[in-house]
Amino acid sequence: MPAPSPLRRLATSAAICLALMGTAHAAASDTVQLQVDATAKGTPLPHFWEQMFGSGRAVLALRDDYRKDLEAVKGATGFSYIRFHGIFDRDMGVAYRDAQGKLQYNFSYVDQVYDGLLERGVKPFVELGFMPPEMSTDPASHHDFWYHPNVMPAKDWNEWDAMVRAFLQHVVERYGIDEVRTWYFEVWNEPNLAFWGGKPEKPTYYELYDRTARVVKSVDKQFRIGGPATAQAAWLPEFLKHVKQSGAPIDFVSTHVYGDDTADNVFKTNEKIPRKDMVCRAVDKSHKEILASAFPKLPLIYSEYNASYANLPNVTDTVYMGPWMANTIRECAGKVDMMSYWSFSDVFDEQGVVKNPFYGGFGLIAADRIEKPAFNAFAMLHKLGDVQLPLKTDSALATKRGDGTVVLALWNYTPPLGDTADYTPGNPTGPSKHFDVDVKHLGNASQATVWRLDETHGNAVAAFDKMGRPNTPSREQIKQLREAGKLSAPEQATLNNGKLSIDVPAQGLVVVELH
Repeated sequence: MPAPSPLRRLATSAAICLALMGTAHAAASDTVQLQVDATAKGTPLPHFWEQMFGSGRAVLALRDDYRKDLEAVKGATGFSYIRFHGIFDRDMGVAYRDAQGKLQYNFSYVDQVYDGLLERGVKPFVELGFMPPEMSTDPASHHDFWYHPNVMPAKDWNEWDAMVRAFLQHVVERYGIDEVRTWYFEVWNEPNLAFWGGKPEKPTYYELYDRTARVVKSVDKQFRIGGPATAQAAWLPEFLKHVKQSGAPIDFVSTHVYGDDTADNVFKTNEKIPRKDMVCRAVDKSHKEILASAFPKLPLIYSEYNASYANLPNVTDTVYMGPWMANTIRECAGKVDMMSYWSFSDVFDEQGVVKNPFYGGFGLIAADRIEKPAFNAFAMLHKLGDVQLPLKTDSALATKRGDGTVVLALWNYTPPLGDTADYTPGNPTGPSKHFDVDVKHLGNASQATVWRLDETHGNAVAAFDKMGRPNTPSREQIKQLREAGKLSAPEQATLNNGKLSIDVPAQGLVVVELH
């Protein structure tokens, strides 16, 4: 575990705070002057970035470590929904044929999965897929994920309709109509990629969507159904045009994007869009496409997003995720109703069984229940208020809670070293950023509580690097990594007439609560 940094010491005045937070580096720092009015009229900031998370496939929800990770993320963010693939996959045992070839259903594992979620205060965002092999046009045709889901259309659409209806009727019987009306139902996953084997892609997916949406509404008109759940923010205008023409029901629009998706794939342009901007550029595109459609008031749900769709240890495992996440909130605010970070945990096996706890997995929590810097970023950003105050900068957010408490997020965005898959211990590099904060009309507020995420705060990867990055850490090493990954204790500082000075190192995130 790294030695405590002098940045963690307590400050008793703004001047002392500045000295302890990096005066020696001030000459090499960028300086940001922030003027915040605590009484200014703000705009709503619902916590759209933490209402839902993605996860590994459905059957993994039966595991003890999955459920413990779920409880940890629930405690840090208060999130409400979870989305995963494979509720109809073979390993869930939902559909099978009896000796006479008649289709039968078994919802035992479904019940255990949903019971486990609901007992922990989390509701399903139900991705309806993939295809049970017993019902597939090609039972041997698999996606190349390690667990080989079947992604082909049904050989008999009436059997698909019957299974979806039986599934819905079962969850209503088990959990009650009022509960299931609070869930979401989404048709399939990324039909524009290799997750859908229908040919041609769009017409066959449209048939799947129309049939499924009508079945869902036939069970209860208040159930929420949507799609197309495409990758790379694709298909929305044509999908919405189709739904208008077909008359199929729709309650929300869903799609996905990742920070390293290309401009060619998302926008059909040749530009180079930085990782920090790609997600919200795509969100803006989707937002405008919905406004221009026949359904301008439909909610927009990004049911997958992250800084990378690949396993990049220098991205998703590191403190880089703090400023990336904060900037994503800033850029996406007001344009999207809900975003589902992919994913909450590295209890995840799309590429096979995890071989190293820090392999660049998507999760907030690494294998062996080691909290990553991204977990701490979400825990810190959870403290933001639900009103965004005006602020002219690309490195900070100013917010206010219902009780009047002002909460700031300050960050120093630096791209990953080389922005490649290569991981270099000791990254990040770059100058610190100096913030001079002046908050007017704070009332009686005179104290600041400061939380930090950077190379020496809340960073289990630094401790892992010092261990030599073992593939299978010992039980004692796991204990040390869990301790190193915990969110650092906050600093306390005294405000001087609403003024505060803070230095933030490269790839650092700071959240400040003024009280």
